[in-house]
Amino acid sequence: MVKKVEDIISSFRSILFPKFYGDGVSEELLYAQMCAIMPREKAAQMTEYLPELKHQLDMDVEAAYNGDPAAESYDEIICCYPVIKAMINYRIAHRMLELGISLIPRIITEKAHSETGIDIHPAATIGHHFTIDHGTGVVIGATCIIGNNVKLYQGVTLGAKSFPLDEKGNPIKGIPRHPIIEDDVIIYSNSTVLGRITIGRGSIIGGNLWVTKGTEPGEKLMQNDKTKS
Repeated sequence: MVKKVEDIISSFRSILFPKFYGDGVSEELLYAQMCAIMPREKAAQMTEYLPELKHQLDMDVEAAYNGDPAAESYDEIICCYPVIKAMINYRIAHRMLELGISLIPRIITEKAHSETGIDIHPAATIGHHFTIDHGTGVVIGATCIIGNNVKLYQGVTLGAKSFPLDEKGNPIKGIPRHPIIEDDVIIYSNSTVLGRITIGRGSIIGGNLWVTKGTEPGEKLMQNDKTKS
């Protein structure tokens, strides 16, 4: 199973960015690979999703390029920036999860985690023009909702503050427990944002902060403010 998923990821990357990942893969081959591990109708829906997937990833590449003064070209972004590999895998996995495909999405995002150090759960919802600068150590939880034009830096955690327990003392699954990050937010390195809180549109969260209460639109939290908890 894992090897077949790895082959599917490789084929997606080749079709999406043939200049960088090889151009010998056809949509027919990708479809056949997916049919080996999922129902044919799901494989067909994933193949039909390719144009939209490419459009979403092009916007992510644009966000990474526009947000980094060190970047000299889109080619550099695609070849060298770990966020692009992570987002290719995430957006494939997220769509599979939407289609009701189990297990495979987690394998796909964990492969990206191993490759890049970026841990994005496939159930998280992420808007367009999303980027992560540097990337290593970023964690985005399953029920996190991220808007458009959001930028994170290395070491950011968007996690859960606590887990309500059932009568046996086990965490209750499926409840919203991760942050909502609205449009145009920037969160700098090594900040931790926990719980089902809302970081308002246009907010800026400085580095090395512990945040457990939401922010108003346009609010700025910096080291001098200590923590928001």
